[in-house]
Amino acid sequence: MGLSEASNRSSVNEFILTGFSETPDLRVFLSLLFLFIYLISILGSGGILFLVYHNVKFHIPMYFFISNLSVIDLVYSSDIVPNILVGLIFDHRSISYLGCAIQLFLYCALGSTECILFAVMAYDRYIAICYPLNYNMIMQKKTCVKLVLAAYIPGCLHALIEICCTFRLSFCKSNVLHHFVCDFPPLLKISCSDTTINEMIIFICSSSIIIPCIVLILVSYGSIFIVILKITAAGGRQKAFSTCTSHITAVTLFYGTLLSVYISPKSLFSTNNVHIATIFYTVILPMINPMIYSFRNKDIKSALITMFSSKKQ
Repeated sequence: MGLSEASNRSSVNEFILTGFSETPDLRVFLSLLFLFIYLISILGSGGILFLVYHNVKFHIPMYFFISNLSVIDLVYSSDIVPNILVGLIFDHRSISYLGCAIQLFLYCALGSTECILFAVMAYDRYIAICYPLNYNMIMQKKTCVKLVLAAYIPGCLHALIEICCTFRLSFCKSNVLHHFVCDFPPLLKISCSDTTINEMIIFICSSSIIIPCIVLILVSYGSIFIVILKITAAGGRQKAFSTCTSHITAVTLFYGTLLSVYISPKSLFSTNNVHIATIFYTVILPMINPMIYSFRNKDIKSALITMFSSKKQ
């Protein structure tokens, strides 16, 4: 059933996102805060894309994957933060039925794609450290493109399945979503249809992406650590560790918050905790991911220094 048909079953033409309506005194502060975060996210992700595109030194698989992560973070921020800012600045909290579906599709597709992309990046590090002599032969350009497509296609299909299932429901109880973004849990709460199947589908789809990715990441890094421990030279061991730490940090932050929202039992977290976790991985992570990959990377730092010093001259 299409979105137009689903709309005919529902008396709701728009949704009201309560967001931060319970803290009116903080609207100015929150507006400035989210605007600052958004600008930093755009500059950080855009800066990495600029460096990777214009510097031949970064035309290698690792930076190809990092640039795709930057694209996801860029779109992620642009899908969520502008709507939050509109609600805070203009007190406009409504979003159309179609707008909610589009936002939720991007939100879900990008999140799922990022899950898989992190696993792909772990596999890339595994090949680089465990099979360094065969790395260039294994991780050819066409292989990297296929791996990235293997992240985007399942991510979009996952989002499409959940969107179709969710917007087949009737929304006649209320149109108020106690959230700052269109998300599955608040939508299911206001539906007057039976949501048991939907909850099962969301859990199964989320688990089918998150769990295999976590397994692949753990296996990859388990193999990496075994190889690193066999390295006798302290410098070689430190260099091998340094190539993994930024990715491990980003993965831990992302999967930790994601699991707390979509996999953990409902009894373990409150609505406020879900809001905080959602803000963290939709707003904060896109801002700090470029920092994680920049500050821990000597090549990116030196390229940035060179770029800014040449501009001053």
